[in-house]
Amino acid sequence: MYKSGGNTASKQYQQMSVRHEVETASPHRLIQLMMERAVTKIGIARGYMERNAVAEKGIHIGDAISIINGLQASLNHKPNSRLSGNFDALYDYMARRLLEANLNNQPDILNEVAGLMREMKEAWDAIGPEVAKAAANAAPN
Repeated sequence: MYKSGGNTASKQYQQMSVRHEVETASPHRLIQLMMERAVTKIGIARGYMERNAVAEKGIHIGDAISIINGLQASLNHKPNSRLSGNFDALYDYMARRLLEANLNNQPDILNEVAGLMREMKEAWDAIGPEVAKAAANAAPN
């Protein structure tokens, strides 16, 4: 009835699962997902870098840079322009460092950027309950 293409079925299921999570996620959760994905892409790129797979490394670093650019574009500068300006500069720094890592095959730079993104994600995760409470308070009764 089914051919043994379990890998293909598994990938399709994962894509559907991810799509559903993105479609139903809060704005806070979307940022978490983007940060998680950036760290994952950097890790995949590091593996390709170690195997000297230049094209694949470049694709995944490019994906990570695109995700970081998306995070940067999603910044809201109105509530606290100084804080958002700091995040803007940090995202710019991370994107430039990833480009440098790609050009010079430097896994230590990938580790640096992944570490920065993990720290940002931990801070973002920590404010999750606060964001949920504010959203609940703002919802019409």
